Amino acid sequence: MNEATTSKPPLQTTLSAQPYAALSPDLILDAIDETLGSIGKRTDGRLFALNSYENRVYQIGIEDQPPMVAKFYRPNRWTNPQILEEHAFVFELNEREVPVVAPLVLNGQSLHEFKGFRFSLFPKRGGRAPELDRPEVLEWIGRFMGRIHAVGAIKPYMHRPTHNLTTFGIEPRDFLLASDFIPVDLREAWATIAQQALDGVAACYERAGAGVGLDEASSTLKLIRLHGDCHGGNVLYTDVGPHFVDFDDSRMGPAMQDLWMLLAGSREEMAAQLREVIEAYEEFYEFDRRELHLIEALRTLRLIHYSSWLAQRWGDPAFPHAFPFFNTQRYWQDRILELREQIGAMSEEPLALMP
Repeated sequence: MNEATTSKPPLQTTLSAQPYAALSPDLILDAIDETLGSIGKRTDGRLFALNSYENRVYQIGIEDQPPMVAKFYRPNRWTNPQILEEHAFVFELNEREVPVVAPLVLNGQSLHEFKGFRFSLFPKRGGRAPELDRPEVLEWIGRFMGRIHAVGAIKPYMHRPTHNLTTFGIEPRDFLLASDFIPVDLREAWATIAQQALDGVAACYERAGAGVGLDEASSTLKLIRLHGDCHGGNVLYTDVGPHFVDFDDSRMGPAMQDLWMLLAGSREEMAAQLREVIEAYEEFYEFDRRELHLIEALRTLRLIHYSSWLAQRWGDPAFPHAFPFFNTQRYWQDRILELREQIGAMSEEPLALMP
């Protein structure tokens, strides 16, 4: 019998079920027409959904103009101050000619609201996924990442959260254990291995300078404003170089959070890739070598957070359709093995910046 059809439904999620149920094509076009009306533009009726699960993102046709991209924010995820703080960071980067895609300011605002939905409009920018196996591509991305972090270090976020052991590890773990997603016969095994993994993350953070017992008073680990989710899909490449999109997950955190997802392959291959990135990065911003201890720790936190993210969004009909493997016996068996591997990886010596 198929596992996906026999798994027990969850008891709860933290966000409202079907948050986009009222977001019809007519509402989307009406919202954008109302916003564009004051500058004499309007939609031409064309609407194309782009690949996004956290928010709803559309390419919108504009009469006699290039199309725009509209992002409708997931209700109850970010507050208005948190969204506007992210926009302000992207505007800072744009002003310094860092290649980012900033929201359009219309009627003096970058964040708009229509019938209970908040949204922003962006210019459409094309591009392809970067070829991260090419040294010149890694160097180019490294230089721009150094520039992003140099700006990110100027001042802290006041409203956005911090990427750390609590927000990406403990809280997601606790949510999963308080819900009904993990099968009963795997619950104790997952809880045990998750705690061991979080203990390993804490040890890595201490080695990186976060203070003994992660004591903030004694921490020398520098936290800056980050992109927050800098995987290859959020770096669009063209013949004139990369540009960075989707700062929706931007928050405070260590610089390594924006760097480790650029690495792939064997340890030797990742070490060589990291050297290319860091050499270019340090043309604009100094990299603290102690953060090499965080690579596998941050990977571990992402794995735990990802399971919780899927669980919290499971009431959104888009998620069971897009992620049918979740909430099955096999899924949780694989996650236990995955965390076991990460515990081993975190106990190894960190990557060295190979010559």
